[in-house]
Amino acid sequence: MYLGIEIGGTKLQLALGEANGSLNALWRGTVNAAEGGEGIRRAIVAAVPDLLANAGTDRGQLRGVGVGFGGPTDDASQSVIKSHHIEGWTGFPLAKWLSDLLSLPTVICNDADVACLGEALHGAGAGLSPVFYITVGTGIGGGLVIDGEIYRGCGRGATEIGHLIMPDGEILESSSAGWGIEARAKRDPLLQDRKYTVKDLAAAARAGIAAAKEHLDFATLQLAEGIRQVIKLLCPRRIVIGGGVSLMGDDLFFTPLRKHLAEHEFPPFAGLTDVVPAALGEEVVLHGALALAKRSFER
Repeated sequence: MYLGIEIGGTKLQLALGEANGSLNALWRGTVNAAEGGEGIRRAIVAAVPDLLANAGTDRGQLRGVGVGFGGPTDDASQSVIKSHHIEGWTGFPLAKWLSDLLSLPTVICNDADVACLGEALHGAGAGLSPVFYITVGTGIGGGLVIDGEIYRGCGRGATEIGHLIMPDGEILESSSAGWGIEARAKRDPLLQDRKYTVKDLAAAARAGIAAAKEHLDFATLQLAEGIRQVIKLLCPRRIVIGGGVSLMGDDLFFTPLRKHLAEHEFPPFAGLTDVVPAALGEEVVLHGALALAKRSFER
């Protein structure tokens, strides 16, 4: 059995499993950003015994730990490069810290890369290759799995689709991530009577408020442009999209996104890449983390 951990900017999750597409036990908590990385580490220390107790097992049954971290990580040193959301992680030797804490071998990787592995092995990309994963939530992250292996470039990550430069000179996140959509709506004089979250904008769009619909359409239009660049460079067999923004539904997200993509396809690659919703829900990073641990430490 393995321990999988997801460390995000707002969410902390731990799970036990055999990396076969099912979870034996799950612990879920929230992150207090004001407590920084140290607060998250304290929460992990407290959560592991609870998780093991609830599962009716002990640490001796575990063979290793896999972690999906919400930020760039370094493969060689197995340390965090930085977190874009939480202070107290820059340069932190996360794998060593967990290994010392739990007396177990530990492997870490960026959460979007790990999520891509989960979807490629056990989710919407199962049986296909290459699989490109995009999480569209507070930020936008990407991952690429080829023949069951995460592509990590030179060892510090790759596929940072959220930081692609769009035709307007801004990065993709500024138009299509949750924070970007909400910031753009906040500047709209037609919507300044209240603070709109992405969820509010979706409800307003369905209620017939044209300005809300326009902001969501712009977000999917820009995202389609980013995906077109991915397809031109990588031509994956399937693109799997998860994250909170993608949960707006087919009418406001996937249908307009596919429409925008079809309007300007790269002719030689037309029809080779399909775009589908993620299948593993909130546990996607955990599934990938368990798979990463199994591949790293299976005896």
